[in-house]
Amino acid sequence: QVQLVESGGGLVQPGGSLRLSCVATGDIRSLYVMGWYRQAPGKQRELVATVAVEGPTKYADSAKGRFTISGDNAKNTVYLQMNSLKPEDTAVYICNFIVQSMAWSTKQYWGEGTLVTVSS
Repeated sequence: QVQLVESGGGLVQPGGSLRLSCVATGDIRSLYVMGWYRQAPGKQRELVATVAVEGPTKYADSAKGRFTISGDNAKNTVYLQMNSLKPEDTAVYICNFIVQSMAWSTKQYWGEGTLVTVSS
């Protein structure tokens, strides 16, 4: 099993910035993909950004130019720097890891989420 712990959410004014972090611990041999998703009240979960250890970085159109995803493989940590935040960015942000376990199987894990509220 792998545990994901997010941090960095909170209340921020429109135009402000936040940096989210998510640390993965447990049964990890190597990382494949780290990512952030979000779910606003009454809406479906949606992709924000992903970063592949040996591949491209992807962003949702709503995140391009404002958000930056980065990963620290040595620390099993993914970050999401969010700038120029808008009220419509208000959501629970959930990290996602796709890993190779010590038993050589591929598994996907989700965090519990951290709330980001953008409001004046």
